[in-house]
Amino acid sequence: MMRNKVKIARTQVNLTQQQLAEKIGVTRQTISLIEKGKYNPTLKLCLDICYAVNKTLDEVFWVEKENG
Repeated sequence: MMRNKVKIARTQVNLTQQQLAEKIGVTRQTISLIEKGKYNPTLKLCLDICYAVNKTLDEVFWVEKENG
């Protein structure tokens, strides 16, 4: 499961899943799966999401490496 902050970033700019999906050319279902960590987006899609919500790749997709 891939953790990310897409939902947080999306809601900060007052976009629905549908609005974000339309903005970057994917389906609402794709956004939903990305937010749930059930779909691993391509780098291009990650960048498109970041541009749409005015955040950096690190802010939205960076996950600290877990010790263990």
